[in-house]
Amino acid sequence: MDQVMRALREEFSDLGDPQQITRVLLRLTLAALLGGVLGYERQSQGKAAGVRTHMLVAMGAALFVLVPQQGGMQVADLSRVIQGVVAGVGFLGAGAILKLRSEEQVLGLTTAAGVFMTAAIGVACGLGRESTALLSTLLALIVLALVPRIVDRGSKPK
Repeated sequence: MDQVMRALREEFSDLGDPQQITRVLLRLTLAALLGGVLGYERQSQGKAAGVRTHMLVAMGAALFVLVPQQGGMQVADLSRVIQGVVAGVGFLGAGAILKLRSEEQVLGLTTAAGVFMTAAIGVACGLGRESTALLSTLLALIVLALVPRIVDRGSKPK
């Protein structure tokens, strides 16, 4: 029984000190919140990828870079991990894009781009670049919420 308990302690030792727990909690929570902000904007516009999707994408991307960092992976080697995240999110985004033959119209590009941006924000959170993640979220919100209004005003006949 002592060996079992020792094995369990070793298996759950990745968050041994309060500083590490705080760092992981902060990065994952911020990723979830920022992803949720973008997801809320998309959901309020009636888009399929809403709050939960964006939160999970951001947290997943953050976790994919956070865990290798905890394991001691060098920053230069994280580029391969980030490439995998980008490829995976690209696959996810491709599922959101529809081309309607009858109307020659493509739907879902903004949703796919939003999920892509959310993953990038999650990566920034996971790498500990919280300010960059916050600024990126603000800029993404401007693109998603304000740019359409500006474009609509400019295209209305006078």
